[in-house]
Amino acid sequence: MTLGGIPPKVDRSANRRPQQPKETRPIGLAIRIKPSDWSYSYPLDLNLYYSTGPFKEGLMATTIPQVAQALRSVLSTWADEAARDTRFVQRRSKLTGAAFVQTLTFGWLANPEASLEELTQTAATIGVRITPQGLEQRFTPQAADCLREVLEVAVTRALTGDPIAIPVLQRFPGGVYLLDSTTVPLPDALAQLWPGCGRNAGPTAAAVKLQVRLDLLHGVLSGPFLQPGRDNDHMAPLQDVPLPAGALHLADLGYFDLDRFAALSQRQVYWLTRVQTNTRMYDEAGHLWTLPELLAAQTTDRVDLPIALGSRHRLQARLVAVRVPPAVAAQRRQRMQKKARRRRKKIDPGRWALAEWTVYATNIPGSLLTLPEVLVVARCRWQIELLFKLWKQEGGIDESRSAKPWRMLCEVYGKLLGMMVQHWMLLISCWSYADRSLVKAARTVRGYALHVAAMLQQGGQLVCTVLEVIQRCLTRGCRVNKRRKEPATHQLLLKLTGDG
Repeated sequence: MTLGGIPPKVDRSANRRPQQPKETRPIGLAIRIKPSDWSYSYPLDLNLYYSTGPFKEGLMATTIPQVAQALRSVLSTWADEAARDTRFVQRRSKLTGAAFVQTLTFGWLANPEASLEELTQTAATIGVRITPQGLEQRFTPQAADCLREVLEVAVTRALTGDPIAIPVLQRFPGGVYLLDSTTVPLPDALAQLWPGCGRNAGPTAAAVKLQVRLDLLHGVLSGPFLQPGRDNDHMAPLQDVPLPAGALHLADLGYFDLDRFAALSQRQVYWLTRVQTNTRMYDEAGHLWTLPELLAAQTTDRVDLPIALGSRHRLQARLVAVRVPPAVAAQRRQRMQKKARRRRKKIDPGRWALAEWTVYATNIPGSLLTLPEVLVVARCRWQIELLFKLWKQEGGIDESRSAKPWRMLCEVYGKLLGMMVQHWMLLISCWSYADRSLVKAARTVRGYALHVAAMLQQGGQLVCTVLEVIQRCLTRGCRVNKRRKEPATHQLLLKLTGDG
């Protein structure tokens, strides 16, 4: 399948939710949902997704015509089909599935705080006349299903950029994959559809969790895959998807799993992770330790030891640790105390001792990454946190002007579609620049969002023309300013090879 082609049709008829009773449709009324009417599932067939591109060998950088084709196929062809599938459109209407999806995607991409009146202006840009009241009436369960199906198709696009110009990361030709999740709270009325984590920390009876894997080297975005907010990260389907040999896997402690690390090692995939406090490990002499015990026995401030992780797994790895300054350890312990008071729990003595250390375990050999290089590369995991910050602060995926449940759910799906479109434009423009600023680039993309929407109605060549303009703008600016006191991650990475 070509990068911009249409993936095979996925038959979702067995999992499709039944049409809702009429009392659930009016926006603004108390919503009554019968549990038997609702179910949730992962958004698409992962086997289909991972057989179509991001992990296939020899994937070439995406071109402007391929992005233009992806925009037309997802936001036009598939949007119309999703509208028929979900019965959002049941008869001929001026507000087709494509028009509705494009109005919300580009309207909220241009302005995440767009009002209904501003969205109708976006609709006019693509040739549809509708009143704010008429648009508001279209925010129904069927509209949410339509947008979700289009989002499912959008995440199957295997779009990639040129490799980022950082030599240390290019040592992993398979890619540098960052895995993490973020949660978007939803109105309580949607708890049957997207159950949250309860009310202990606020109104989270309903929430949707976004699971994302980002290849920092090539920019390939896997996801967002949607899960109920209450699901643990260990249930993330992305963890079970094979990575190419020579790739590096980076994730936080929520994804710590020795079985999965063993599987990665078998497939010649590298991994780098923090270590859970209670993890058992063997040293070279075969002695069994806990992590706090092993570090307490060290006489130096820098540790690089061969170990076998897990009393059962005995997974061959390196333990890399550095003792932090006393002020840093004190800050960490203050945060522990604050968290313990909030949760009314005691602090684990092992965690208290580990506050003096920054610790990682990895199967990367010392010949590929030295101890200082491991410490810097591990910082790359925060880049996916910055992506979520970009989506929330600049894209507003967790904010809404409305308090009406179905409109808010449509807004989440529509804004996520906008973030996908934005990412595609970043890939063809500035991804390969080590010092690119995604915040500055996203603001530039937003300024051209309505131009892309208008050109999408005119044909592929005009879409390519406006994408070329965006590309020129992003390649001439949108850079992170150099920092001397607290260098950015890309500066530290480049400094490792003398390029900073």
